[in-house]
Amino acid sequence: MTRFSLSDLGWSTHFARQLDADETATPVRLTAINRRDVEGLGPDGPVTLVTPMETGAYAVGDWVLSEGGRATALLDRSTLIQRRAAGHEVKGQLIAANVDTLGIVTSCNADFNPARLERYLAMAAAAGCLPLIILTKADEAEDPADYVRRSEALSPLVTALAIDARDPEEVKRLVPWCKDGQTLALVGSSGVGKTTIQNCLTGIEDATQGIREDDAKGRHTTTSRALRPTLFGGWLIDTPGMRELRLTEAAEGIDAVFADIADLALECRFSDCQHDTEPGCAIRAAIDAGSLDEARYERWQKLAREDQYNTETVAESRARYRKLNKLYKTGKARGEAKRR
Repeated sequence: MTRFSLSDLGWSTHFARQLDADETATPVRLTAINRRDVEGLGPDGPVTLVTPMETGAYAVGDWVLSEGGRATALLDRSTLIQRRAAGHEVKGQLIAANVDTLGIVTSCNADFNPARLERYLAMAAAAGCLPLIILTKADEAEDPADYVRRSEALSPLVTALAIDARDPEEVKRLVPWCKDGQTLALVGSSGVGKTTIQNCLTGIEDATQGIREDDAKGRHTTTSRALRPTLFGGWLIDTPGMRELRLTEAAEGIDAVFADIADLALECRFSDCQHDTEPGCAIRAAIDAGSLDEARYERWQKLAREDQYNTETVAESRARYRKLNKLYKTGKARGEAKRR
């Protein structure tokens, strides 16, 4: 059984500062979240722990303190990747914690979607992770370098690589982001090569399924998140393909990805400018001058509105629904009165 030191597991001064001088509990890094317990790795090897909170409060990659088979404390995270959960409930879903780099996997074909990539980039920026766009199927593209240029044009934060995920030597270009205790998390659509990349970097053989030729969409292969050691001294988290990525608490991340537009907004004559027909609007002036792509501006607006909506508190959500319901009832009553 392979033993890992705390340093091997990604321990840093960020976590060490949270320990009391007389702390006796053992730090453990979580590798899997189950319905009733969590699994992790510590200096003494793998452990399974019961938790004082619901297991949904923990994320793969978290650090906890362990004593007597229990997780006694959850340490503050250095980074946290999350999205709004599916459905109407106002609740966030934790994806991964304490990740150094978010590897956003897409392919050099119809799966390449700038609007979706910007969502992932905003999520990475909000989490505090470095963004890395990994472009697979480079061997099948006429000009993979063009995909790299288009990816890096989305934000000054981006590094992009085009690879053939089936070529081990190509995949090894990702080693700088998953060695020496560093953690790389992979996100993206199903079937774009995340599991193939994982297999190469970790030596673990998971089942993979290809991308459908008719629409460039894949089939789900990974069904749960897990933290796994790479062959290069780092860690990898592969995540299930996301059909829906709803941002939450990502306002700062959105502004970081669209820093050019956020800076322009500060130059508008009015602080509450809606960037429509107001005089002195710096954004409209840039669009008219051709220095700002209007489609990019519209994507920024859409993400900002969506994040504001998804970040509502439960009370705010209920208040909005009550207001809408009241307006509906008032309009219905007026309609009935007119018919009389």
